[in-house]
Amino acid sequence: MPDALHQLDATDLAARLRRRDLSAREVVQAHLDRIEQVNPAVNAIVTLDPEGALAAAARADERLVRGAAVPPLHGLPIAFKDTHLTRGMRTTHGSPLFADHLPDEDDLLVERLQRAGAIRLGKTNVPEFAAGSHTFNPVFGTTLNPYDTTRSAGGSSGGAAAALAAGMHPLADGSDMGGSLRNPASFCNVAGLRPTPGRVPRHPGGNLWDTLSVPGPMGRTVADTALLLSAMAGPDPRCPIGLETPGEAFRVPLDRELRGLRIAWTPDFGGRAPADPDVLAVLESQLGVLEELGCRVDADCPDLTGADETFRTLRAHSFDLALGGLLDSDRQALKPSIVQNIEQGRRLTVADLNTATATRSRLYLGMLDFFSRYDLFLAPVSQVTPFDAELEYPREVAGRPTHSYLDWMRSAYLVSVLGVPALSVPAGFTPGGLPVGLQFIGAPRADLAVLQAGHAYESATRHGRRRPDLPTA
Repeated sequence: MPDALHQLDATDLAARLRRRDLSAREVVQAHLDRIEQVNPAVNAIVTLDPEGALAAAARADERLVRGAAVPPLHGLPIAFKDTHLTRGMRTTHGSPLFADHLPDEDDLLVERLQRAGAIRLGKTNVPEFAAGSHTFNPVFGTTLNPYDTTRSAGGSSGGAAAALAAGMHPLADGSDMGGSLRNPASFCNVAGLRPTPGRVPRHPGGNLWDTLSVPGPMGRTVADTALLLSAMAGPDPRCPIGLETPGEAFRVPLDRELRGLRIAWTPDFGGRAPADPDVLAVLESQLGVLEELGCRVDADCPDLTGADETFRTLRAHSFDLALGGLLDSDRQALKPSIVQNIEQGRRLTVADLNTATATRSRLYLGMLDFFSRYDLFLAPVSQVTPFDAELEYPREVAGRPTHSYLDWMRSAYLVSVLGVPALSVPAGFTPGGLPVGLQFIGAPRADLAVLQAGHAYESATRHGRRRPDLPTA
């Protein structure tokens, strides 16, 4: 059994740990062994503390023996995204400026997951300052896709998704501004949820009122993703936009009858985000699954006029807020695209920000109207399949040239600006064996309904059960 522990779902592992069929030390050691075997092939985990993880596992086993209450993530190992602060463990943000940075505090998300029983293994790779949906940086290099190691694993939570798919940890945390949870989940054949803003509170952070970037969970199954969300979610007074629903609300069975659900499907967001033919061939073949589950699927899309410009304006503003000081002090240490993002933010006028704020409000109200007619909205997660890892970004999408590293991410970031939950679920593979994800988008705060629908689809298809075949060291 120990050789197969890295293949088990997190929910299964958690149940076995609670029953004492397994020890936390066995589970952690199995994943450390797996990291040693396959991480050289994908470069997903960039900082590792095996001694600390095994010591934490021993303490977890001792608590269980003493009869102490068992938290929901008891004994489950996790490597945290390298943009999330970890006390006493380096947090580099993928930047040479922070290559030796040892925080003296944990992010609230890290604090919560460890309090819920998760055991810290190390850190997962990110793009420099999480900018872009392809994971490479000058500190640790490029993370490769476990299904094809010549291809991108996506980003910015690319290291997290690749490690998850490859069996190096059973759960993965991440964050999502323009697709940083959903794109890598799609590329690596795992599930990733962008929650409703405020569902998972953030602290510390420069802009506590930010609703564009949100933390969230990934898992190899939707049920695992919901389990991790249950430990992340819930209010905290340090987060002024935090939602009051406790995390326990997501620690429930996800089985739900979908018969009668009204579903809208868009292949291209009304022409705003055309996808490559190989992506659409996979996704359109899946619509019949939902119809067989009793859903009515219609081609439709909300009015997203101004969504593209609004996202780019608010994103540029956030880059200036977060990284503007580094542009002034260490410009030469920042990659050109980050410099461009910050400078774009500095060129914004009050009128630009006013327009973006008003447009976002209109888009939100439009979504409320759209979801009065539909229960769920489906779309591609990514407009492309995993691309050549040596490229900074795809040079064309659906036959059209791209002009920046954002241009191929519209199918993810158009949703980000709407303030709604969105889940990437494995939807199959191209003839060449590359994963494709289907995006389940729900009404504001309907995170549980999105998880339930994704779980029903996943149970009917089982695309996520196809694991990568990686060389072992």
